Parts: sequence; C-alpha cells; structure tokens
Amino acid sequence: MSVQKSKEILADLIAFETVSADSNLDMIGYLTQRLEALGARCIETRDETGKKANVFATLGPDMPGGILLSGHTDVVPVADQDWTSDPFQVTERDGKLYGRGTCDMKGFIAAALAFGETLDASKLTQPLHFAFTYDEEVGCLGAQTLVNDLSERGIVPDIAIIGEPTEMRVIEGHKGCFEYTTRFTGLEGHSSAPDDGVNAAEYAARYIGKLLELRHILKSRAPTDGRFEPPWTTVNIGQISGGVAHNVIASKAEVAWEMRPVQASDADLVKSTLADYVEHSLLPAMQAVHSESSITQKAVAEVEGLEPMEENAARDLVAELTGANGTGVVAFATEAGLFQKLGVHAIVCGPGSIAQAHKADEFLEIEQLDLCCRMLNRLGRRLMG
Repeated sequence: MSVQKSKEILADLIAFETVSADSNLDMIGYLTQRLEALGARCIETRDETGKKANVFATLGPDMPGGILLSGHTDVVPVADQDWTSDPFQVTERDGKLYGRGTCDMKGFIAAALAFGETLDASKLTQPLHFAFTYDEEVGCLGAQTLVNDLSERGIVPDIAIIGEPTEMRVIEGHKGCFEYTTRFTGLEGHSSAPDDGVNAAEYAARYIGKLLELRHILKSRAPTDGRFEPPWTTVNIGQISGGVAHNVIASKAEVAWEMRPVQASDADLVKSTLADYVEHSLLPAMQAVHSESSITQKAVAEVEGLEPMEENAARDLVAELTGANGTGVVAFATEAGLFQKLGVHAIVCGPGSIAQAHKADEFLEIEQLDLCCRMLNRLGRRLMG
C-alpha cells in the first residue's frame, strides 16, 4: 500500500463536511461503495433520525474473531476558527496535509481503506473488519449503537485497533468520560416564606455537596499502580443554573457535571451513591412539601474507559507491528472502551497528534501517514499467512 493512495482517499474524505451536527450519510455511502467493491460484507446501522449511520464491513472468511480497524467519521466544527486554507479541501505544504479531520481521524480511515484494496480477500486466514462510526465527538453515540448491534449478532472480533491520533504510539488505556445534566423541579414562592416553597437551587446545592464528597472518596480509591494523571477518578461541576430573582424561591435548577473514571467500579460507586441519596434523602424532603417535585437526570454521554489489562492481544500485536518498546495511557477518551466492554482486546494507535485536533489549520504529517501505512502493510502480511 502506498502513501499516495491514502492521500488520494483522504482528499475525498475531507471533502465530506461531516461535522457532528450534520448528516454523515454521503461519506458512509462512499465508504460502503469502496468496501463492497472489495467484496466486503457490509452492515449499516442508523440513528433514530435516519440521518447518521455506521458501517461495519468484513473481508475474508466467515468465522468468529478477526481483527477490526475502527475510526469515526464525524469532525468538530470550523465556525469561528481562523483557517489559512479551505478546511474541507486537503492542502499539502511543508510535508503536512491540512484539513478538518486529517488527523482526527480521517487519515487513519483513508489508510485503512487503501490497505483493504491491497488484499486478496480469498487468501485471508481470518476476518478483517472495518468499523466507521458517527457522532464520536459528541459522546461516542454511533459506537454505542454499533457495539449493541454486534452483540446482538454475536459478532465479537478478537482484536480492535482504534486509529485515533497517538503519533503511532501504542496506547493501552484512557479514562472514561461520563457526562450528565441533573434537573431539579420544586415549588416557587415568595422568599419571605421559604418553608412554603421547594427551593430547587438549594437541593441542587446539596446534590453538588454530595458530588464533592464523592470527589474526596474517589481520590482514596486511586489504583496503587495508576498511570493516569491524576491517577484517580475526577469529578467536575461544569455548569449551575436556576432561579429567576433574588426574592423568588427557585422552582427550577440544573447542574451539568461529569466524571472521568479510571475504573468501572468508580463509576458504579458514584451512580449508586447519588441514586440512593436522591431516592432516600433529597426527593422525600422535596415531595413532603410539594408532591410534584422531581429530580431527573439525562446522560449526555457515557463513554467507557479503556482499562489497561495484563493480557491484551491487541497491545502485543500492535507493539510488534510498530516496533514499539513500550505502551502508554492518554487523557482523552475514545471508542476503545466500548469495544473492550464487548469482550474485544482493544488498543489505540493512529497517525497524527492530538495536539493538532480540533484546531484551526488541523494537519497530519505525511511521515505519520507513512508510518501508519507501514504498520498496516505488516499486518497484511500476517493476515495472508
């Protein structure tokens, strides 16, 4: 596989303006067409609107296991960013490919497609899967749909390589990202008679107090061999809103918060503790005054972390393919944890640097794309026996 072929495909991919707020169907159609031309068996899953889709494709024998190459098709917006070239047209200069999504992460998708076109599917000794998803940037929504679909179909690859930009370093772990909006509805009234109302802002404050208690507890639960920085699960209060005036009892309040678990048990602790606190303390007190008071919660995103495992066939394979002497962990979240939860050995490794992602003049160094192509070529030799 040549870098030139990957560059040509990348130019096509960047031209699809797949900002998360918009449809990705045109790009999915392009990917599906190229994959079917290789003889791949393709499965498409869509969101509730029908305007977003994943494609899961398989080359080679129809048998369990296999290796999965995975990437997301959506990109972040370019609005209010000062680009020096058209963000939806690849511009090459000084050994770099500029364009929205070049490193995050259409460069890997282009390399994966170019790699697939070099293979003789009839000679593959195990399945080679491709998964291209929607809405990773807004909560890994597409991957959650895809993983559920694969589980129902009984499709569980042995190994998944998620090609997020890591500068081709082998990343075996990252924290999860769980984001929530908790809404409180009470009873408004005049501030001179606080006992006659239910102050939603006050109950939101008590809820925040419990979150801060949990933050302290989570620090004490940090794994002794933790490699993250910081090594414990964090909690952040991102936004507080509610009320209308100084002298009015607030009937509504809202808290936007998140946690970034280093281990699944921490997320379970936070959720169960809060649910118990709401059910047995906050809500009874609110409803004792006004029976229609409520506390509701919306999960904006629940992105599973990728937990470093003692045994990880994906880590071992990619380390061999890249010649890496060690592995690392990162702070940013990916879809890898969702595949790990499915029972797949997962790793994150792809071309480009996260430092260039989401910025104006996002770029991918051609040298990085070349390193990715070399890794995939070595993988091809293994798959062909």
